[in-house]
Amino acid sequence: MDLSPVKNDIIEALLLHEKPVKAAIVAKEIGKAQNAVQMHLIGLVRMGYAESPQKGYYIISVNGKETLGIPEVSKEKALSILRQTSLEKAFHFYEGIGKPLNLHASDLSEFCDKISKLNVKSIEFHMNRGNFEAWFKSLGDRELEKKMALLKMRGFRGEELHKKVCEMAEKRCMSLSQKVAAPA
Repeated sequence: MDLSPVKNDIIEALLLHEKPVKAAIVAKEIGKAQNAVQMHLIGLVRMGYAESPQKGYYIISVNGKETLGIPEVSKEKALSILRQTSLEKAFHFYEGIGKPLNLHASDLSEFCDKISKLNVKSIEFHMNRGNFEAWFKSLGDRELEKKMALLKMRGFRGEELHKKVCEMAEKRCMSLSQKVAAPA
């Protein structure tokens, strides 16, 4: 089902949050009136694209993620995303063109560890070039790929960008690890 541009913006905003958020936060992030966003959120809950675990708070649903092209991840797919890659396919950190940091990450866990210690200049360099999106796509992680694209599109910068990239990667790594550890 095709959603209106506003509903699509709302679902994308919800994707960037790991915990339920109020309509006011979503409204501020997408630059729309709170009352209008609240009404759209109620509609998205009825349509199954969002959930409201407690009154006034909203989070994206599995159907909402699928609408954005993010499929549900199986245990096997989680294992595949978390696997260690070869040095050639590892993420190599730079501060700028021709300025390698001689630092690389061979898997998502290593990426989380190293990105938290990286300077903002390097993170902005990779974000602006779409390097994070491309690497997560190469791992098969559509969710992190989409989240990085949204961060870039929404113009996050500086320490706020650094914090968001770290948070999203760490929570995703934790979520995938839990899926792998869960009984079949």
